[in-house]
Amino acid sequence: MKNLLTIAGSDSCGGAGIQADIKTFSAHKVYGMSVITAVTAQSTRGVFAVQDIDPEIIKKQIEAVFDDISVDGIKIGMVSQIETIKVIAKTLKKYPHNNLVVDPVMISKSGFDLLQPEAKAALIQYLLPMATMVTPNLPEAEEISGMEIENLEDMKIAAKIIHSMGPKYVLVKGGHLKGEAVDILFDGRDFTSFSSQRIATKNTHGTGCTLSSAIAANLGKGKDIHQAVATAKAYITTAIEHSFSIGKGPGPVHHFYHLYQQDA
Repeated sequence: MKNLLTIAGSDSCGGAGIQADIKTFSAHKVYGMSVITAVTAQSTRGVFAVQDIDPEIIKKQIEAVFDDISVDGIKIGMVSQIETIKVIAKTLKKYPHNNLVVDPVMISKSGFDLLQPEAKAALIQYLLPMATMVTPNLPEAEEISGMEIENLEDMKIAAKIIHSMGPKYVLVKGGHLKGEAVDILFDGRDFTSFSSQRIATKNTHGTGCTLSSAIAANLGKGKDIHQAVATAKAYITTAIEHSFSIGKGPGPVHHFYHLYQQDA
């Protein structure tokens, strides 16, 4: 069994963050491990408070995993502070690793800043050059690239700009555009589009976390970059299609739909 590590924040309602990542790893039949960067007070209605974890504890968590267990892939999610970003980058450089997927979590659906504005430059400087892939949604891609994105051509331009910052691959997610949900993958030379039908549901809590974790899991299992994205895209589409209404706001996606069907 392959071992996957998520470095991200905890979501108290279980739909996003560390909890979504571990569920996604399990659904992909890989062993999930975690380094918690922050604890959020969160529900389907939004994020109400954040307590960042001390950078030294983040460092110790990473070291504890790598000093004992082989790591086949890493997903990095919520890293809200400059010192958090620096310590993650510095500590990971001590260990051989590959299949690093960075999901640049910046703002929650409710508008809460999950990446402090002054930490954006640190994310670009320290984490993007280490990434196998970075997976921004449109608002995140706009923040990183410094441009407005209104269509597929804009997505391609933004992908080129972000790629110039160091990651091997850039996946710009088009879920915020109208029409089909089209994601654009750029490898430094060619573009590949991944399309899926748009599902009429408000229950999309944790979609970004889930997709990036699914990509990391597939890369860790040895799939090539296009297979990893295509498989992850199919997985998240099914998870959204069978998502839950469990609270008063956007509910979580169904990470284990196929497993539940097998037991039906």
